[in-house]
Amino acid sequence: QVQLVESGGGLVQPGGSLRLSCAFSGSIFSNYFMGWGRQAPGKQRELVATITSGGTTNYTDSVKARFTICRDNAKNTVYLQMDSLKPEDTAVYYCNARLYRNLVYDYWGQGTQVTVSS
Repeated sequence: QVQLVESGGGLVQPGGSLRLSCAFSGSIFSNYFMGWGRQAPGKQRELVATITSGGTTNYTDSVKARFTICRDNAKNTVYLQMDSLKPEDTAVYYCNARLYRNLVYDYWGQGTQVTVSS
């Protein structure tokens, strides 16, 4: 069973930076597309960054040029570097693992709170 454990959230001032980490276990990490989603109060969860097993990345427009996703296949870990943070980035951030077979299998971590406030 895939398990995802996030860490690195916290309180940061506008313009600051945070780095989130997600430790993956329970399966073969390199088989999975990885991503980060977030959910703000009263809003639906949205995927903000994804990375394929080969390292191709994709970002939602609101975080392009500010967030960077990367993965370390040797450590079974995916990271999200968040720079130039804005108050609207405040949300619970969730790690996502996706496996494409005949069906799509999605796994989510428990989430870590990111609060951007002065």
